[in-house]
Amino acid sequence: MKLSRFKFDLPSGLIAKYPLENRDESRLMVIHRDTGKIEHRMFKDFVEYFDEGDVMVVNDTKVFPARLYGNKEKTGAQIEVFLLRELNREMRLWDVLVDPARKIRVGNKLYFGEGELVAEVIDNTTSRGRTIRFLFEGTNEEFTQIIDQLGETPLPKTIDRKAEPEDRERFQTIYATKTGAVAAPTAGLHFTPHLLKKLEIIGVETATVTLHIGLGTFRPVDVEDLTKHKMDSENFFVSEETADVVNNALANKKRVIAIGTTSMRALETAVSANDKLKEKSGWTDKFIFPPYDFKICNAMITNFHLPESTLLMMAVAFGGYDLIMEAYKIAIKEKYRFFAFGDAMLII
Repeated sequence: MKLSRFKFDLPSGLIAKYPLENRDESRLMVIHRDTGKIEHRMFKDFVEYFDEGDVMVVNDTKVFPARLYGNKEKTGAQIEVFLLRELNREMRLWDVLVDPARKIRVGNKLYFGEGELVAEVIDNTTSRGRTIRFLFEGTNEEFTQIIDQLGETPLPKTIDRKAEPEDRERFQTIYATKTGAVAAPTAGLHFTPHLLKKLEIIGVETATVTLHIGLGTFRPVDVEDLTKHKMDSENFFVSEETADVVNNALANKKRVIAIGTTSMRALETAVSANDKLKEKSGWTDKFIFPPYDFKICNAMITNFHLPESTLLMMAVAFGGYDLIMEAYKIAIKEKYRFFAFGDAMLII
């Protein structure tokens, strides 16, 4: 399938800059794959589509404040460093993106805060990519605390506003426990403790996977032939416990729902030769686009995505091209809110 088939006109005013005050009051478009029926509901109505024994799989990754602002040594020029990936905890080595890239060279020292944190550039990786070493001699816990103190919530640039202190909580799911993501698994942002309790009461089981979302989630696809696109690798983990819960539900013909594209990618990466879910961890660069034969989930929640994004491609692979693209036309007409803080779609 070609990239151009995923192009559509999205009015910029439909990209949500803030979440709703009550997370579960987002709109929910429900898409029935078997009949093509489309319903307009509220996210809190989500529970009506599930029964006892069904399993909901969430991504428990936690966003850390990955955007640092600082100054270059000598010149004092302002710089931005975006923490992508920890390479070596003991040596404090990180893969980062820097801005302005042309002014930040190997050997430069970078200062953050009032000089509480200093880093040295030790390698160039891409045009904007660098490897840096933080010159910090405290414990790992103290290092995490100082990043937490100096860093800013890494809102995607598409949201087009400065991060606010409240975004620490807004851009985080309520079940986030494993620190390591630079973006939230946004389908999960709609859940509230009350909604999770209601699901528990009706007997829907929650299973977790971990996939630490990187910036590659938002990287534009720049090739027309989708088979030539390469995803950035992201660290993931599927436990034996989750595999057992999911396999049991499938054996009993129950519904298994992926909460978000990242949960789906982790699950589909951990499929065994006999189409069962297995314990697995490591790095995944799995790119799911049509046509694709999903092995594990028979339902998914996902937000409304940007044109030509890999996230839209997965939704189309799951729901069918004509049905999902028609749903997007309706969403624009009905003024659904798009992107990370926007509304959601349930595909069943």
